[in-house]
Amino acid sequence: MSNFQKKIIYITQGAMIAALYVVLTCFINAFGLASNAIQIRISEAMTILPAFTPAAIPGLYAGCIISNIATGCIPPDVILGSIATLIGAVGTYLLRKRHRFLASVPPIVANTLIVPITLKFFYHAEGTIPFFMITIGIGEVISCGILGQLLYAAILPVKKVFHPECM
Repeated sequence: MSNFQKKIIYITQGAMIAALYVVLTCFINAFGLASNAIQIRISEAMTILPAFTPAAIPGLYAGCIISNIATGCIPPDVILGSIATLIGAVGTYLLRKRHRFLASVPPIVANTLIVPITLKFFYHAEGTIPFFMITIGIGEVISCGILGQLLYAAILPVKKVFHPECM
């Protein structure tokens, strides 16, 4: 496979991941679960994808930026929330060769630490940072931990379509 083909696959995978992240976030936002103190973004399950392809890192980051803008987040949330997703995606990529359950930990931790700060200081939400850490953490465990591991299990048998040469 040529370098040009690898680049095309990388860009295509990243773009598809970004688009799917946006669609899933906008869908779950219709139920009021994409923002606020209680968040269960089903799109966050996709933070497991860097375990299969590095193209997921910019894809998730771009998808989160676009989703946060599309769902009406304020600029600090767009920036910090997207950075949390980026940190989580990089962490998942770095842990990809370790135990598969460890790959879900970085996005859970990054979002649990960063998102409560945006809720408290930029949205001036009622509640304490520890309270928000609990509510966001639970949502992230559901999204990244449970749904992410289900996605991992579903992809594992067909992981060759992610073109290991690109990894």
